[in-house]
Amino acid sequence: MDIFDILFDVLEQVWYLIPLVILINIFKSSWFKGVFGEFIVNRLLLKLPKLDYTLIKDVTLPTEDGTTQIDHVVVSKFGIFVVETKNMKGWIFGSARQKQWTQKIYRHSSKFQNPLHQNYKHVKTLESLLGCSGEQLHSVIVFIGDSTFKTEMPPNVTYARGCIRYIKQFDEVVFSDDEYLRLIESLNQIKLKRGITTNLKHRQHVRKIVTDKESIKLCPRCGSAMLMRQTKRGENKGKQFWGCSTFPKCRGVQQSN
Repeated sequence: MDIFDILFDVLEQVWYLIPLVILINIFKSSWFKGVFGEFIVNRLLLKLPKLDYTLIKDVTLPTEDGTTQIDHVVVSKFGIFVVETKNMKGWIFGSARQKQWTQKIYRHSSKFQNPLHQNYKHVKTLESLLGCSGEQLHSVIVFIGDSTFKTEMPPNVTYARGCIRYIKQFDEVVFSDDEYLRLIESLNQIKLKRGITTNLKHRQHVRKIVTDKESIKLCPRCGSAMLMRQTKRGENKGKQFWGCSTFPKCRGVQQSN
């Protein structure tokens, strides 16, 4: 019996495990977590009264330098709500002004982009394309999953069901019935057609942004960009080092290589 016969016999006995392993890997992937998180938020947002709120999901919009993709846009007579979903677990640390937030799971910590900053571009793009004022658009960040905020968060950063309460607190009419219908029609016309080509172009744009950011050295204390500086006095006079661009607010430093 050669090696191929042995492998064939083994596969005959465990073939049913292969689809299971594939499914487990899919469920653990960041892609599935993102899709599942958006699905949960989508179900929640659909509970808003249909006469006053219209949900438009998975919106890809053209920008000057590429595209930007929004998880959910809720158009209403009370304003436009731009919803960003995060499916994460563990402890979450962050503030409105920090460029990066921290996720901590047991002893492991990792950084991720401040979702408020991420959603700011979405809001400004919609503001420009739809011709609305900044006061008529609202950024909403929704965390799905087994996560806990360990720092005080702004009111527009919330857990799942909290997004409904946050949206409903805006009860002053800012768009007439005609404007409300026009905004829905305009957004459906402006957004790029869903499909493989649109998603591919968006992923290429995101990869370029990530590559550009990786070339920028970030402060280990606050996440801001670091600048090459030079010691002006003392025994290390003339020696170069990396210093935080927000100095003196942040005094983070790193030695140059």
